[in-house]
Amino acid sequence: MRKIKEVLRLRFELGLGQRAIARACSISQSTVHEYLKRAEAAKVPWPLPEGWDQERVEKALFGEHRFTEQFPERVRPNFPILHAQLQQHRHLTLQLAWEEYRQVHPEGYGYSRFCELYGRWRKKQDVVLRQEHQPGEKGFVDWAGATIPVHDPVSGEIRQAPLFVMVLGASSYTYAEATRDQQLTAWLSAHMHAFEYFGGVPRLLVPDNPRTGVSRACRYDPDLNPTYQEFAMHYGVGVVPARPYRPRDKAKVEVGVQIVERWIIAALRHQKFFRLEEVNRAIRELLERLNQRPFRKREGSRSSVFASLERSALRSLPAERFDMSQWSRARVNIDYHIAFDGNFYSVPYTLVQELMEVRATPTTVEIFHRGQRVASHLRGRGRGQVLTEKEHRPKSHQAHLEWTPSRMVHWAEQIGPNTARLFERILAEKPHPEMGYRSCLGIIRLAEEYSAARMEAAADRALLTGACRYQSVKSILKNSLDQQPLTAAPSLLPLPAHDNIRGAEYFE
Repeated sequence: MRKIKEVLRLRFELGLGQRAIARACSISQSTVHEYLKRAEAAKVPWPLPEGWDQERVEKALFGEHRFTEQFPERVRPNFPILHAQLQQHRHLTLQLAWEEYRQVHPEGYGYSRFCELYGRWRKKQDVVLRQEHQPGEKGFVDWAGATIPVHDPVSGEIRQAPLFVMVLGASSYTYAEATRDQQLTAWLSAHMHAFEYFGGVPRLLVPDNPRTGVSRACRYDPDLNPTYQEFAMHYGVGVVPARPYRPRDKAKVEVGVQIVERWIIAALRHQKFFRLEEVNRAIRELLERLNQRPFRKREGSRSSVFASLERSALRSLPAERFDMSQWSRARVNIDYHIAFDGNFYSVPYTLVQELMEVRATPTTVEIFHRGQRVASHLRGRGRGQVLTEKEHRPKSHQAHLEWTPSRMVHWAEQIGPNTARLFERILAEKPHPEMGYRSCLGIIRLAEEYSAARMEAAADRALLTGACRYQSVKSILKNSLDQQPLTAAPSLLPLPAHDNIRGAEYFE
């Protein structure tokens, strides 16, 4: 924009020379001379009459002639298409794009002008919304990129401790904590410690999209981790994850992370830590200094603004801490048990092959199907344990597990005493009583088929002959041997005296 009005003011109001006016307006002395010469020729008065704007002054000095660009007008590139191609193909350069443009338009812009026009166009597209944060409204959450080394005092192994950062929107009041890892337990614990440090809870949390917090990142409908969702409900806070690859959505914490890295991590670079607790004690001291550092471009500090503006706007903490729970998914096996943390937990047998949600606390394991809790168990402490509720088994399985040797004998007594003694004999002859269960059940079915009286007779015959097997008893009944009288085995007659028969005395 031309600086005609400023040139006229400096000349006629302050009486400056052309050289001083050129320096003050950052234009050439020849341009100042031309403006003054045209103003004198057009007899433009000073001060300017009321209602004379820049356009009216230009019209008075230059007539209808409009200011044109110094460069001749040529065919402009299609910058939206060019920008989309640069975003899609990371190996595409402006040099190659310009060469392709010149092949189509040989009289087009040169490379430097091409880049300048593209830069101007892009600046107009890349506008930023200035965010105004209400007190107590938002807390921005992220992991710092840098870590703090923690040395094992025994092995000397170095483990890198991640740094958790939460920043309140209105006051920029900051909390930082070193954690053992970036898993769910550390993520939620750091949130709780931050709320306790602030003495309250903001209405909204704006995290990035870590797997610990967001199960499925999406621009429009992100899917929160079930445990993180339950945590938010416990503290009465909403969670609005930033859009993927949009760091400006959480610019507060991006700046907060940068400040923490500069004023805390860098300040601890000469110290050697052997425990995570030592790291957090050192961080807490530097954190107090950081929050009390005066702002450079406004009055006060993070602490003062937080105390006067934001502390009272935070929601109060709940009476109890969040009960740390772990959510996962598991499919029910054909034995109506799910596998979790090395142990096996039963669910109702009708849910075989269904996908379950598992909520585990340090003491319990709860299993949900479509939002409804279907099983609850005490958490197993070892590995390979099988925890089963009787009600989860089908009726047939429950009945099978109730089979015991005494129960089998009791069933046989309802047929008769011979059958009961037969069952005792069968179970006693097996290495393990359970190996004889099927034979006993088969004999009970034979009693139903042939009558209890015949079964009693067959059992008596089997005991006398030693044929105490299911197949033997079945053969006795099938061939009606139970209805024939038992004959005693013939007794052995004494040997007759004979010269060729030696007695026992001969071998003494």
